[in-house]
Amino acid sequence: MNPQAKLIFALSLTLGTTPTISSNHWIMAWTGLEINTLAILPLISKSHHPRAIEAATKYFLVQAAASTLVLFSSMTNAWHTGQWDITQLSHPTSCLILTVALAMKLGLVPFHFWFPEVLQGSSLIVGLLLSTLMKFPPITLLYLTSPSLKPSVLMTMAILSTALGGWMGLNQTQTRKILAFSSISHLGWMAIIIAYSPKLALLNFYLYTLMTAAVFLSLNSIKALKLSTLMTTWTKAPSLNAILLLTLLSLAGLPPLTGFLPKWLIIQELTKQEVALAATIIALLSLLGLFFYLRLAYCATITLPPHTTNHMKQWYNNKPTNTMVAVLTTMSLMLLPISPIILAVL
Repeated sequence: MNPQAKLIFALSLTLGTTPTISSNHWIMAWTGLEINTLAILPLISKSHHPRAIEAATKYFLVQAAASTLVLFSSMTNAWHTGQWDITQLSHPTSCLILTVALAMKLGLVPFHFWFPEVLQGSSLIVGLLLSTLMKFPPITLLYLTSPSLKPSVLMTMAILSTALGGWMGLNQTQTRKILAFSSISHLGWMAIIIAYSPKLALLNFYLYTLMTAAVFLSLNSIKALKLSTLMTTWTKAPSLNAILLLTLLSLAGLPPLTGFLPKWLIIQELTKQEVALAATIIALLSLLGLFFYLRLAYCATITLPPHTTNHMKQWYNNKPTNTMVAVLTTMSLMLLPISPIILAVL
């Protein structure tokens, strides 16, 4: 793909996201979602591999169905209330349809089946876009409509997402699929708190984006698509591998790393809202995710020779680490001490 085409698609992604997150009108938000979908499709299918074409087709079908449901929900609400304003969603049927539509867009359980397959068919950089940037417009719509949505429905989907995201990630050997199930699990944490504290859900999304970007870019630097390849990368970039261990533990939510902050605040808020049972369940389910993060970390840094892998050892890479990777990994590890400042901004 030539640079001009890449530039056009990158601009389209930006232009698609902007109207959705800044609009008050449902039609403008829907238009932004459509532009986003059309801009990412060529990036998914650019390798012309059958798996990439299949991923692009699946992504298109799911996103088209979800966009149709968004439009149907807004039209139903306008029919009954005369309001096209996003924040004025009050009709119960519209609220339920919108919850389903946004769950499809995000990949929440039980509408998660497309996400691991699409991520597996994409490159790591496109996978990063699908896991972060493409989730921002639906999360924003969820944030704007959160007072109208049913907390019980969101809580059920959240607990199921955290459970299935952790459970299905346990036996994966492909790094992209592991990160896809990690994304589903993290979305569960966002969905459970969005009805009670929408700002906290957005904070969770921002920190998740930060940590996931660090992991994706690190894996892209060492070209690790499978766990067996990850076992041999210690010879290529030892320092990056060591930092990847800490970034993965941060993504798992272990203190004193950045990833602990949103989990701590969400459990605290759920307890204040007198849903301590849900907080206990989701905290216990996050242990499933911790297992496969530890598995990734073990394969990346603790597996040392002699080892029975059939892969050839990689040459030591003398190039300096990408500045973006360095900045993101530092932020993924070091933000917990400044949590009072973050909370003051909220």
